[in-house]
Amino acid sequence: MILCCIDGYSQNTIKEYKVKYPDYNELILNDIQSYKISIEDDKLKIFQDSRSESMILSDIGIHNNKGSFTHSDLVKLVDYEAYSVITEKGKDKKVKVTQISEKFYDDSNVFHSAIKEKQVIFPNLETGAKKVLNYTTEFVDPHLLHKFVFGSGLPIENSSLEITTDKNITIGYKIFNDPDNKIEFTKTEKKGKIYYKWTLKDIKPLKSEAFAPGFLYFVPHIDIYIKDYTVDGKKTDVLDDVSKLYTYYRGFVNNLNKTEDPALKSLVEKITEGKTSESEKVKSIYYWVKDNIKYVAFEQGYEGFIPREAKLVFERKFGDCKDMASIITAMSRLANINTVYITWIGTRNIPYSYSDLATPAVDDHMIATYKRGNDYIFLDGTDKETEFGTPSSFIQGKEALIDENGTFKVVSVPIVTSAKNEVRETLKLKIDNDVLSGNGSISFFGYNKGHYLAQIGDATGKTRFEMIKSLVLKGNNKFNLKEFAENNISDKDKPYEINYDFQLENYVLKVDNEIFVNLNLDKAYESLLLEEDRKYKIELDFLTYNNAVYELEIPKEYTVSYLPKNTVFNNDLMEVEINYEQKDTKIILTTKIKIKKILFDKSEKDLWNQSVKNLKKAYNESIILKSKK
Repeated sequence: MILCCIDGYSQNTIKEYKVKYPDYNELILNDIQSYKISIEDDKLKIFQDSRSESMILSDIGIHNNKGSFTHSDLVKLVDYEAYSVITEKGKDKKVKVTQISEKFYDDSNVFHSAIKEKQVIFPNLETGAKKVLNYTTEFVDPHLLHKFVFGSGLPIENSSLEITTDKNITIGYKIFNDPDNKIEFTKTEKKGKIYYKWTLKDIKPLKSEAFAPGFLYFVPHIDIYIKDYTVDGKKTDVLDDVSKLYTYYRGFVNNLNKTEDPALKSLVEKITEGKTSESEKVKSIYYWVKDNIKYVAFEQGYEGFIPREAKLVFERKFGDCKDMASIITAMSRLANINTVYITWIGTRNIPYSYSDLATPAVDDHMIATYKRGNDYIFLDGTDKETEFGTPSSFIQGKEALIDENGTFKVVSVPIVTSAKNEVRETLKLKIDNDVLSGNGSISFFGYNKGHYLAQIGDATGKTRFEMIKSLVLKGNNKFNLKEFAENNISDKDKPYEINYDFQLENYVLKVDNEIFVNLNLDKAYESLLLEEDRKYKIELDFLTYNNAVYELEIPKEYTVSYLPKNTVFNNDLMEVEINYEQKDTKIILTTKIKIKKILFDKSEKDLWNQSVKNLKKAYNESIILKSKK
């Protein structure tokens, strides 16, 4: 196939571009994808041309001399070309790329991938030079067309998606994140062909922001798909609604685990022995898989969709998310439980529901689901620490497509409440001159437990000590952790608990006959102010409830001169209660903070920031003790 040239586009001089984009070292002049979808020899043929052209705007930009693209067994590389365009004696000169390499795509989340990445080095770059990369691929599977994104970390002058189809091919598309309808669209018909084109110009670069959700939540993009095509009067459906998507998925699991494995059955009998209820049996199976099958991600052609046989997963003792789902469902059936189902789901990186878009672009994960009466319990073997009955944090709020023995059901995964992700802490404190000493315990429930145990991992010795110290750190860098003991590290049904003793030197301030001490030893959320010029939504990993009770023994020769006022507020994002009270010879500080939204709009930024400022004001308060002498 002959690659198309870059579309003609009114281009400025390098000097004009430098004025227009003073803060950038490179500019994308054209980012264009075009599909040609046709019927050849009674079969659907899909070719995609990807064409990009960028300009170097500064000496620093010269160092960005690499380009790359991917291809695979399902998206086959047909042809490509790459070259630099430099100015020589007042004329443009093409300098072809000669440094070319290819390797398997390196993704930290994928252990083994069949996706190949071709890398090129653009030669002779200088300020004003252009990098041009064109390549053509063929899509083997009409269900797996790519989305087109109008955005980059660099500014883009011109970006467009073009599709050419035969008249007997029907496509569908959905535009996301274009509230002002800035993407221009045209559709024309000529000589039996239909031409679609979407264009967006002068695109500002994406901004990096803390706590931003996946880029698909805010960048303008188009998801395209083939609805159907007709050959010799016979119509073939491809995609259009969730039933067609389910039919496609179902083809990958129809023949899964049809043969019973005696060794696996023996294991199931052993780990479910003495369990009297279905739930107990499923829980035992689920925990066994989490503890004994190592998660290893694969991406190899259709193996990215097809779960491996439970027998193979059992023998290997490793597998990807699909393999985890396969062995959990198979083991459940061996325990005579037929209500544990294969389930497709998208992680929270993907913003779509099935009503938004019923294509494989909605899903990037697979789990098992246990239907208990009218309730659904989501079983994700890739998350080692999550307890039975709690979905993995990265599928909260998503829709699950459940294969219930040949029929499907779409079920929403709940967002786990902050109360279930509690961080509960109790401390008993004493003052000795300027040293504050204490002992207590901190317990991590729900996602907080999984989060911190995953961080600590198998660390031992000094490394583990320092990790524990960072978890229980109080006051300032003079914090001295004396001793600690951990409980429930491997018990998924109980909170992870740390009991510890500490000293905090130079923390208590003595002035004349008064002592000043700030009991807010752990100032949660104090530093989480959001940018004033924020552009994107705010997403948290999970909801949290901080619940702390600090009890200070009043020195015998002192009385309480001042207790800070209590702080109480409750809004759509945060519920806070900070309460001081004196009971006999003790001062008790109770701090309760509940986070109430896992994803909120940038319009709520001010409410969040005001809540943090209210917290900071409360945190700055100290109690005052006065000498009786």
